[in-house]
Amino acid sequence: MSHPQPPLGGPPHQVGNLFPDHFPRNLIFLVILLAGVAIGWYIQRDDETEKGPASAGSSSVVAKVDRVVDGDTAKVFVNGQDEYVRYIGIDTPESVKEGAPVECYGKEASRYNEQLLARNPQVRLVFDREKRDQYGRLLAYVYSGPILLQSELLRGGYATTLEIPPNTSKADQFAELESEAREAGRGLWSAC
Repeated sequence: MSHPQPPLGGPPHQVGNLFPDHFPRNLIFLVILLAGVAIGWYIQRDDETEKGPASAGSSSVVAKVDRVVDGDTAKVFVNGQDEYVRYIGIDTPESVKEGAPVECYGKEASRYNEQLLARNPQVRLVFDREKRDQYGRLLAYVYSGPILLQSELLRGGYATTLEIPPNTSKADQFAELESEAREAGRGLWSAC
């Protein structure tokens, strides 16, 4: 019994013809591009699943942003109580310290922190080993959505690293971001 032979070239659904002529190649390109963007976002997003304090048994709370104090401190409401939160692992130039002059890039760091906090009225405070400093301020890694504010401030050259044990679970990551900003001459690394 003989099987009928398809016309020369075969039908579009023939095995081996992965992208038939009637399938828009632009759609294939768009799907590949979107997959690449999604993978890139997932890789660069900064959460504490890999190196963060959550792995050290710490906790986190959601806070409502009240105002920016300076480049590395904000006033927030936690469970209806107002609190100052000092960002763990970084230091920005002084812009409001009583009796001290405004330091180079202090106002810029404060403005950038304000821009970052303006994106979302709520932040997540993730604690490391010590929750408060000697002044009674909360010490936290501060997230606005998936964005870790410390990382953004370091990446843009608005801050330098500040390791104060025992709150050092992101010290290596922060040192790398600071080094990249310094080498690229971003922010205070070229202005000061």
